[in-house]
Amino acid sequence: MTVLPDDGLSLAAEFPDATREQWQSLVAGVLRKSGRDLSGPAAEDALSTTLQDGLTTRPLYTADDAPGDSGYPGFAPFTRGGRPEGGAVSGWDVRQRHSLPDPVRANEAVLSDLENGVTSLWLSVGSAGIPVSGLATALDGVYLDLAPVALDAGAEFGPAARALLKLYEERGVARHAARGTLGADPVGELARTGREVTGLTEEAAELAALCDREYPGLRAITVDALPYHEGGASDAQELGCSLATGVGWLRDLTAAGLTVEAACDQIEFRYAATADQFLTIAKLRAARRLWARVTEVCGAGPGAGAQRQHAVTSSVMMTRRDPWVNMLRTTVASLAAGVGGADAVTVLPFDHALGLPDAFARRIARNTSTILLEESHLGRVIDPAGGSWYVERLTDDLAHAAWAWFQEIERAGGQRTALHDGLIAERLAATWRERSGWLARRREPITGVSEFPQLSGPPVERDPAPAPPGGGLPVVRRDEAYETLRARSDAYLAATGARPRVFLAALGPAAAHTARATFATSLFQAGGIEPVHDPVTVDAASAAGAFTRSGAAVACICSSDALYAEAAAPVAEALKAAGALQVFLAGRPGEQRETYVRAGVDEFVVAGGDAIAVLTSVLDRMGVA
Repeated sequence: MTVLPDDGLSLAAEFPDATREQWQSLVAGVLRKSGRDLSGPAAEDALSTTLQDGLTTRPLYTADDAPGDSGYPGFAPFTRGGRPEGGAVSGWDVRQRHSLPDPVRANEAVLSDLENGVTSLWLSVGSAGIPVSGLATALDGVYLDLAPVALDAGAEFGPAARALLKLYEERGVARHAARGTLGADPVGELARTGREVTGLTEEAAELAALCDREYPGLRAITVDALPYHEGGASDAQELGCSLATGVGWLRDLTAAGLTVEAACDQIEFRYAATADQFLTIAKLRAARRLWARVTEVCGAGPGAGAQRQHAVTSSVMMTRRDPWVNMLRTTVASLAAGVGGADAVTVLPFDHALGLPDAFARRIARNTSTILLEESHLGRVIDPAGGSWYVERLTDDLAHAAWAWFQEIERAGGQRTALHDGLIAERLAATWRERSGWLARRREPITGVSEFPQLSGPPVERDPAPAPPGGGLPVVRRDEAYETLRARSDAYLAATGARPRVFLAALGPAAAHTARATFATSLFQAGGIEPVHDPVTVDAASAAGAFTRSGAAVACICSSDALYAEAAAPVAEALKAAGALQVFLAGRPGEQRETYVRAGVDEFVVAGGDAIAVLTSVLDRMGVA
């Protein structure tokens, strides 16, 4: 084996440095082959992606894009992590959520989780989960000095928190050994329900003071950003709302007599983790940096600004159709949460959107973190994304966008006032409208729903979960518009014994029509419309008979542009004559548009088109209620 001398020479010393201009020139050459004559920065811009919050991801990042020194893990501004050792000692806290209303069943699920890899419990208590009176039963057999408990009780925070403290006393848990979060979150309750809970803030401040004095391992306050994420917020809006809520707590707790440092120590932040791994990583890193800045301005010591983070895989991204794909989404989201430096990670079961999870779904959820920690060893590297020019720039851009939104909320009077006055709801609604457009056009694809959906197979059914309180910010889902269409198809199937159908009139050999036939299949299946591609190819003479035999009410012509020019018009005429209510053509018509329209083509379906509008019009034309 040859050992290279340690003389400081670079292995790339003999190769000339490439310039950005050279790279842009090569990109321009590739783009010209696709008919786009661009050069210089314009060629690079063509490969960039626009995100929400005014952010843009570039196709190439270099050292020139790095925003500056991010510091070290465990030191201000904590961008790289709240602890100097990162997760290298034990990895993140695997925190599983439980909301079974029956305390006995909840206890069985809790014990099963703790025996199989879960390290802490997140309990929904009160009307949305385990009754306060059943908390002792749900925690029967749990070693409360070993398993931290995070409560989520909404308006019933006070009774739930005191019930947990009473359990600690009754079971002989030393006060210094108690670990967890009592979960006071009146602002989150206001966001979810639109109602202020009288006395909740005062009671939370009282218990925060008690925890500060006597329970060093307990936190009283949760700043829950999930209501904003679930209400349609962008990542910057989620961060800004959490900062404004956190600042409100610093005011309330210091007014109640706590020091700024003690107040900071009483707060845990909860964020959503999505399958967009880089945005999730950047969001958690930006959140720590921003909170460190807040605490610095408030006069806290440098160590007080280490934000405690609980990341939860997003419920907005979870789908009701083909829910098995949710396992993949939550795996990517939990990976991103861990890489982003979250202290605790909750993986929602894949059937979360359908109701109460079963034992199999809970097992998969907890094992997701176990595999990432024990087999992939993610916790053994401190800030693995640190130093990536892309991640560092995205973190910086997101932090600036979130800070601007936070300042706007503060100018409006703070988070409570912004909720009461409708500012938050208005901005979140505008953001969700924009994103809904992306979803409708499949710019943001949903695998198993808008892309590669399956119409066959029985639906997955679960016991209903306790109904959320409602009345505040809306709760959105990415699959909502498509779910509405699929529900119409299901009703049609139940009433007639068959789904609404579309006949794919494929022209020419497979090589000519497969790409567009595949596109059309995915498009129509997304609305619950069954494609019929039999026979494999048709022409003007056979199209009418094939359409009639298919039992379809509409048809879509699929082939190459060259074959469209030869045969699309006569095939469209034949389909119309055979009774097709609508005739679609997959692809852009170009100069032949008028010819195709005169022949009977009603609409052209293309990548980037409004799929929801197309599918809704088809079901309406078919009379599918």
